[in-house]
Amino acid sequence: MDPVELFRDVAASVPAYRAFLAEHGVREDEDDFSRLPMTTKANYTRRYPLPDLCRGGVIGDMIAVSSGSTGVPSFWPRSTRDEQVIAARFSEVFDAFQARSRRTLAVVCFALGTWVGGLFTLACLRHLAERGYPVTCVAPGSDKREILRVVPELGPHFDQVVLLGYPPFLKDVIDSGSGWERWDVKLVTAGEVFSEEWRTLVAGRAGIADPVSGIASLYGTADAGVLGNETPLSVEIRRFLAARPDLARELFGSSRLPTLVQYDPDVRYFEEHDGTLLFSGDNGIPLVRYHIADEGGLLTHERLLSFVRGHGFEPSRGGTTMPFAYVFGRSHFTVSFYGANVYPENIAIGLEQPEVSASVTGKFVLEATEDADRDRRLTVTVELRPGLDPEPGVREAVAASILRQLLRLNSEYAAYVPGHRQAPGVVLRPAGDPEYFPPGAKHRYTR
Repeated sequence: MDPVELFRDVAASVPAYRAFLAEHGVREDEDDFSRLPMTTKANYTRRYPLPDLCRGGVIGDMIAVSSGSTGVPSFWPRSTRDEQVIAARFSEVFDAFQARSRRTLAVVCFALGTWVGGLFTLACLRHLAERGYPVTCVAPGSDKREILRVVPELGPHFDQVVLLGYPPFLKDVIDSGSGWERWDVKLVTAGEVFSEEWRTLVAGRAGIADPVSGIASLYGTADAGVLGNETPLSVEIRRFLAARPDLARELFGSSRLPTLVQYDPDVRYFEEHDGTLLFSGDNGIPLVRYHIADEGGLLTHERLLSFVRGHGFEPSRGGTTMPFAYVFGRSHFTVSFYGANVYPENIAIGLEQPEVSASVTGKFVLEATEDADRDRRLTVTVELRPGLDPEPGVREAVAASILRQLLRLNSEYAAYVPGHRQAPGVVLRPAGDPEYFPPGAKHRYTR
């Protein structure tokens, strides 16, 4: 993608962007892309009428609604052209599943309705079918009972079954069913960073023989659809780094392990800005230097491969030579404790260890609370597996597992938090607890 060409086209055709440039004193023929002002929800998309954000002041043929995880939900016009472009990301994922030659049942487990995930995913999958993939779609949405009904009935008619949904929801579906190995299951996730321990755990429960090629994550946003996707190469590299936190910290600058995806620079133009990502792209609402507030960065294909080879790792998976983006998510989902940033990813890995994973669902809420003496305490409220009454010692085992992973992965926590305050307080709650784990809601991991 030529970003300057996109800028000039948007400046000429989008009323809101012309007004935005005028407010910032920027000429519409500016040829230094890096000097253009960044756009955000606050300074751009929420300040202008919806039609003015679209080309020619005309809203597209479909509207999606963002999840509103950072505030008020937003409206995002879409078009069939958007779906066709983004279907290429689904093609890459489904190619790893060998779906060009295998009859595939694609089960859309994202919420249906105005929200962006379900209907948009369904549309992209139908474009795959139009392109010759032997893919059949069914869309039970986030109705777990319906998913567990349709898969056993339809699965025997196909070579494989692909479930598409948010990571914790797909894990809940897998844990609630049985006999998944009969249908050669694959998973496509989006919306959350998960650990390689999670990938291994869920692959084992779903009967997925190869976690590297059988589970793929999409990096997507309501603002612009899918921006990048995991590939077997990116997953293989991520698994190598997950076992070596020191190398991951050297490469990514953080104790957290980000999602690592590849992206098409001909479709999305990415930039780094102070440890966060900007992107430009042609969408229902064209976006130029849009600051989405995701923490992360960019790596060329050559640089990343050189780095891992320099540390003795030679990936066995080939494939695309597209560049990489790594994404941590948004910093406001952290909890500060004694000056250390505690990330949900650190806690999740503790719950995914073999000694405790059979007792919990993987969902939790992380809080920094005060006790009666006004002393700060790190508290983790954890959801138990459905129907499980915890045996003696489960709470202590969960707390110990979380602490081991915090100290292993988070050097700030180990250095900043006094030793006698490091052990987290753990509260166990039943599955579906209405205060902490209400069914059907998009889960929030911090308070």
